[in-house]
Amino acid sequence: MDSRTQQVQAPDINNPRVQGLLERTIAWDNHACVPFTDESRCLAALRRYHTAGFSLVHANVGDSDIPIAETLRQLAFARRTIRAHADEFALASSVADIAQAKREGKLAICFDLEGAHGLESNLEMVSLLYDLGVRWMLVAYNQRNQVGGGCHDARDEGLSEFGRRWIAEMEAVGMIVDVAHTGYRTALEVCEIARRPVNISHSNPRSLRDHPRCVPDSLMHACAATGGVLGISGVGIFLGDNDVSTDAVLRSIDRAVQVMGVDHVGLGLDFVFDTADMDAHRG
Repeated sequence: MDSRTQQVQAPDINNPRVQGLLERTIAWDNHACVPFTDESRCLAALRRYHTAGFSLVHANVGDSDIPIAETLRQLAFARRTIRAHADEFALASSVADIAQAKREGKLAICFDLEGAHGLESNLEMVSLLYDLGVRWMLVAYNQRNQVGGGCHDARDEGLSEFGRRWIAEMEAVGMIVDVAHTGYRTALEVCEIARRPVNISHSNPRSLRDHPRCVPDSLMHACAATGGVLGISGVGIFLGDNDVSTDAVLRSIDRAVQVMGVDHVGLGLDFVFDTADMDAHRG
């Protein structure tokens, strides 16, 4: 989650070309900041995705500043809300669930967690979170934790020994290791030892915008080599001087495709529906 931002506007889905594209594909946003504190605002956010033509959205349920108890509360709230509106939404545990939701005209929803800090030293929590619908977890949220370094650390000391065990546990249960917000050295080390695809869920090419949250070509290459995907963010400070134009997003997509190949680039817009609520929630 990133505050102090503006985001990209949805396309005109009444355009026949857009409609045709959405019918032929699964439109997937790999990271969204849905307000899981109030049911009406939560539903409004999810319905906006559905109306915009998305088939699947990964909704954030916490970051490294949030205790695990609060993450579990948000998961409970989200799961209850989605199930109470099963005519519109579906909890997706598998690719088959996503395809079925699309056939039924529903928005499929998975969850993500921005950083492993809240787990402390409890690797068994990875399996529990997976069972509750969390499908990717970041190494770190901007600053070092017990797993590895963050992108805003003055010095990135790399992946810890505990971090190596964490990766093994993540891969054992089927959860995706994600290196957005992660320090450069740590992210490269993750890609080197990973046996499954490593994702960069929501970021942008650093060659277009020199910002610590953006990723250099070398990390993009390393991600693609694992079979992973870079989700292009719609956050203005990572696209340019708070530039949230469609052209700015397309420039990021085009650059990422040049570096990684078309099979390794997606969307992770990081849309913040309620920045005031998010900032208050994070204290």
